[in-house]
Amino acid sequence: MPFPQAICGLCCSGRAKSATRYSQYAKASQVIDPIWIKAVLKSLALPPTGPLLLALLGLALWRRRPRLGAGLAWTGVLSLLVLSLPAVASLLIRSLEIASPFERSRAAQAQAIVILGGGTRRDAPDYGGDTLATLTLERVRYGARIARLTGLPVLVTGGSTYGGTTEAQLMQQALQQEFGVAVRWAENRSRTTHENAQYSAELLRAAGIGRVVLVAHAFDMRRATAEFAAAGIATVPAATGIPSRGPVRVLDYLPGINGLQGSYYALYEILGNAVRIVTP
Repeated sequence: MPFPQAICGLCCSGRAKSATRYSQYAKASQVIDPIWIKAVLKSLALPPTGPLLLALLGLALWRRRPRLGAGLAWTGVLSLLVLSLPAVASLLIRSLEIASPFERSRAAQAQAIVILGGGTRRDAPDYGGDTLATLTLERVRYGARIARLTGLPVLVTGGSTYGGTTEAQLMQQALQQEFGVAVRWAENRSRTTHENAQYSAELLRAAGIGRVVLVAHAFDMRRATAEFAAAGIATVPAATGIPSRGPVRVLDYLPGINGLQGSYYALYEILGNAVRIVTP
């Protein structure tokens, strides 16, 4: 083969390989779902993993940088201990400016009830398949109560983040079969609170509805109402899981899984609200 043709063949071959690598990279980037990336980062940053990783980093640095290593290790252990206290979890949740308990009089102008999904249990043996996770079940129960108090039509919202039956479908089944409450709309595409608001707003506006009673937990009500407001839907908060204002007990200052779980939810919402403020 003449020299110029050989050079041309090498160049074409190089471009073809580069195009192939780019195509493979593009396909890989499409396969990686941002929801999964978000879930991994959330698991690594929030308790208990976040403080534990900090403590492990401190132990790894202990020999070379004794002061820094000891400081990081103790910070990780003590922060995990503090976040496990129910009193601290309650304080963090209250810092989110939660709404006051729902009053029927405040819903006089509302035209519907929206219940946000909060997760599912995949392949639950006791139910023979997918079922509602604890947070979603608490919202469904409270939403059924609000529906009986107000007589308003119900919209449930929640898709399938990791496959399986959608949250909306499971919520609709529970409301109708277990609580005797009819569901008029089931929005089953959304996988985030932002999408909950956007896709629900489409259904609500099509029905001429601009104001709803929004059912969610106290710790995520602030972000949820902000998302619905951005979607053009006014909300009347109906929060469940509001921390008690009763007398402080000794057990509130003993570490436990309930305290750690409450701190996890609160810190997730604090970070979510901060991201929402700095992100367009």
